[in-house]
Amino acid sequence: MRFNAPLMLCSGALRLMSSGARALTFTANLRPCKRTGMPPNSRPSSITTSFVSGVCTIFLPPIFAVNEAIDFQAVCQEVFAAHGQNLRKLTLDFKATTFLDSSGLGSLVICRRLCEQHQVEILLQEVGPQVMMVLSMTDLDKVFTIARQQSDEEQSRTRDLERQIRSTHPSINSKAKRLMDIGGGLVGLGITAILFVPIAIAIQLDDPGPIFFSQTRCSWMGRRFRIWKFRSMVVNAEALKSRVKNEVEGPLFKNENDPRVTRVGRFLRKTSLDEFPQFWNVLRGDMSLVGTRPPTPAEIDHYEVPAWQRLNVKPGLTGEWQVNGRSSIKKFEDVIRLDMQYQENWSLMYDIKIIIKTVLVLFTKKSGAA
Repeated sequence: MRFNAPLMLCSGALRLMSSGARALTFTANLRPCKRTGMPPNSRPSSITTSFVSGVCTIFLPPIFAVNEAIDFQAVCQEVFAAHGQNLRKLTLDFKATTFLDSSGLGSLVICRRLCEQHQVEILLQEVGPQVMMVLSMTDLDKVFTIARQQSDEEQSRTRDLERQIRSTHPSINSKAKRLMDIGGGLVGLGITAILFVPIAIAIQLDDPGPIFFSQTRCSWMGRRFRIWKFRSMVVNAEALKSRVKNEVEGPLFKNENDPRVTRVGRFLRKTSLDEFPQFWNVLRGDMSLVGTRPPTPAEIDHYEVPAWQRLNVKPGLTGEWQVNGRSSIKKFEDVIRLDMQYQENWSLMYDIKIIIKTVLVLFTKKSGAA
């Protein structure tokens, strides 16, 4: 089963209009463009902006996904270019917005960064329950100043709204996929428990210190979670990171001969045994058995709007990057391409095929991370 997205509209072109009291309006002209992960029967929308007495208000569209996010970023840049010195406050009006995906979230983060650079106050107003739920899930409600909070009546609709938010991709709603994750997570943890003692002893003999390594990663819609692995590097690996050359283009970091990796660590990475504790993340629902590569918060800080689309699905213990030579991938664009390829081709059978390929890859020279 292929996930066919409807055709939506987008554009970077802006139309400038002026009328009384120095009020300016920007309207994004739209053109046909394919959108991934959108609900059916979505309709084209525009972004309008008014500027009065140093305060700019951007009225966001009903559907705020990748194409609208790109338009929104263009509008923000145009506003700062035209009124940078006179702009004191940027207000984002969500009154009409009922759908927000990871690309929309990414454009908000980029907009906030732009406001910080220009020392401009940013305020979110008329935030409806659907948008508020997305912001709350990703802790962005603690980052942004929000003028309108949820009422008790709106909070009671949380479950229904979550079903609508989860329409970012069909894999998120799939009960069969979740059942497969639970079953695979339990089996994987059982195997991990059996291997724990010999792996723990080997780690301690090679480089005494913690058995596990944990790190904050980003899941569906940018939700933060703590990922777990068997430690494969020296204890002070993060402190030594600046001394290691990055061989990958873009926000990723990788070195095939990273000197921080221990002898036991190289074996664990070669066999992917270091990732077995992540079955706990799969069982908890932070990850899936199959999905996209889980990024770090520092990594998504460098994302442009299109790259945020990869957060429309859960990250996976394995995925396209794992079975297509993850150690040989040197460009961030290739990672994005593989992640989007997974989203486009997803089906339960496609997941099963990737799991089978992963098992086969583990027994080849191309297995494991560098």
